Amino acid sequence: MAPWPYPRWVAHRGAGKLAPENTLAAFRLGASHGYRAFECDVKLSADGVPFLLHDATLQRTTSGHGRAADLRWSELSRLDAGAWHSRAFAGEPPASLEGIAAFCLTNGHALNIEIKPTPGSEAETGRVVAEEATRLWRGAALPPLFSSFQPEALAAAQAAAPDIPRALLLDSLRSGWLDEAKALGCVAVVTGYPVMDAGVRAQLHAAGLRALVYTVNDPAEAQRLAAIGIDAIITDAVDRFSP
Repeated sequence: MAPWPYPRWVAHRGAGKLAPENTLAAFRLGASHGYRAFECDVKLSADGVPFLLHDATLQRTTSGHGRAADLRWSELSRLDAGAWHSRAFAGEPPASLEGIAAFCLTNGHALNIEIKPTPGSEAETGRVVAEEATRLWRGAALPPLFSSFQPEALAAAQAAAPDIPRALLLDSLRSGWLDEAKALGCVAVVTGYPVMDAGVRAQLHAAGLRALVYTVNDPAEAQRLAAIGIDAIITDAVDRFSP
């Protein structure tokens, strides 16, 4: 296999349990625990700006309501994305992909961008995120890693930025999953950790793909996965697992 340039330990949504997920505050907190690789969810505003948010709607993690895709970035950027978590983070704004890129590039951090389209915008989101990442990481030694549960989004990212590596996200091993990853030109597959075992890891490595898992917070599971030769572990438990 080609050399794997990304760290084994990846902070999920920044440090998405100890701080408000998908914010710069979460990234800073993850970095303070020694993490040098991060995962985040990226979707598009109404005016096509890539920004960080997991849900299609705003109310769980911001002061807004309704579909995020219906608001322009100028409106989204004024929301409070921290108060839902705790008073200490009140006033923390949503993060743009451009802002996260600046943080990661300045500090030499790796980034896994999960392309998280609002339903119905899979191809557009994949294309725009790929184009923006190409601009932001131009000349960088380490490009981001794209991942998505949506093959259509990965295919659009592949067409727009073929040189930025891709990974297929899976919560179960559906029929033809490995052929699907190969057809998308993926360098890795990221599964929910209960799905991953030595056999799946061996299949991936035999095909020249890396094996990654999400979201591992239990020490026993982390030890099991490390023992079978997993390539990267995405975790919320940045205060319990030293990278």
